[in-house]
Amino acid sequence: MTKTSCFSHVLPHSKQAARKPVNHGPTLLIHGGAGKIVKKRIPCEEIPDDQKKEYLQAMKEALKVGCDILKRGGRAVDAVEAAIRVMEDCPLYNAGKGAVFTRSGKNELESSIMIGTPSHPAGAVTLLRTVKNPVVLAKTLMLDPDNYQVFLGGEGAEEYAKEKGLELVDPSYFWTEARWKEHLEGLGNEGKDEGKKRDGCCGDKSESDNADNSLPSYDDAVNERRTENNTKRELVGSNGDWFYMNSMGTVGAVAVDFDGVIAAATSTGGKNNKSDGRIGDSPLIGCGTWADNETCGVSGTGEGEFLIRYTLARGIASRMEHLNETVEQATSAMIDLLSKVGTEAGVVALDKYGNFTIQYNTSGMFRGFIRVSDEIPHAYIFPDDVDD
Repeated sequence: MTKTSCFSHVLPHSKQAARKPVNHGPTLLIHGGAGKIVKKRIPCEEIPDDQKKEYLQAMKEALKVGCDILKRGGRAVDAVEAAIRVMEDCPLYNAGKGAVFTRSGKNELESSIMIGTPSHPAGAVTLLRTVKNPVVLAKTLMLDPDNYQVFLGGEGAEEYAKEKGLELVDPSYFWTEARWKEHLEGLGNEGKDEGKKRDGCCGDKSESDNADNSLPSYDDAVNERRTENNTKRELVGSNGDWFYMNSMGTVGAVAVDFDGVIAAATSTGGKNNKSDGRIGDSPLIGCGTWADNETCGVSGTGEGEFLIRYTLARGIASRMEHLNETVEQATSAMIDLLSKVGTEAGVVALDKYGNFTIQYNTSGMFRGFIRVSDEIPHAYIFPDDVDD
């Protein structure tokens, strides 16, 4: 297990206790997933700068969009929604357009969002196949004055989205060549019988009207991928060839606004080749997402089953509440706990003063932050990355 990497803007605990907290003002954090990110190509070539820049630029765009809302006095909940929408619309990340496939060749998306006010408003959705932006549906559910429900899934959630006039798409919209190759590679490793049933699969759809992404028959494609796996490992990136990252590429955002209100949101396509109907931590309040003005806002990523068992997001807030820890200390403790059980995870978290921490125990994490005070977006992938 990789040693925890930590990047924090927070006063040490002893200094916080000795003086009035410094308010850093509106702040936005994002992540695009943590996982096994290999920094070199095969055979041993450095990552092309232009392809790395694609990922960094997408994160910076999301940060700028969210910051624009915060600097105009907008709400934290609108900032995190806007930032995540940018990443959901970007095929590079495992959410929305870039979602991975289930074993049967489907995309099933999920998201959650929460506001840190005393009543803890929250909305969560899962098993979506036609909602373009799951985070928008989660927010709509949360803010609907006629709705008392927190969590909707499947057909019921999509019918609700239709009733509310949200944008729906054909399932083929979510198909991307890189994710489809990743799906086939996974089936090659597991055995082709895992993925024969693909009712409603969108794998033979094109990414655009002008693209020719036709694939061989499903069984032939799986067999071909298994053969390739005997000699090399497919690398996944914008065009499938620059670095490998496991498919836990959840996206998330946490923000605090001028009023000191915290909001957090998370969105994902889940695990590559997950079972149909599998639900991860991302749509579960307290596991992948949490917001509380008196403690912190959290968005997590990693091995969902363990983030659920250890209630990662709520656990960080609980340590702050009951042990009087800083956001950095509480996050470090929870990441260390997950490391001890061999689980990969990453977290972005902040408190109402804009103190924040970004921690992960993997080889890399897509992550970034921006403050309204300077409006400079910072984005990173590897532990040793520095600003341009």
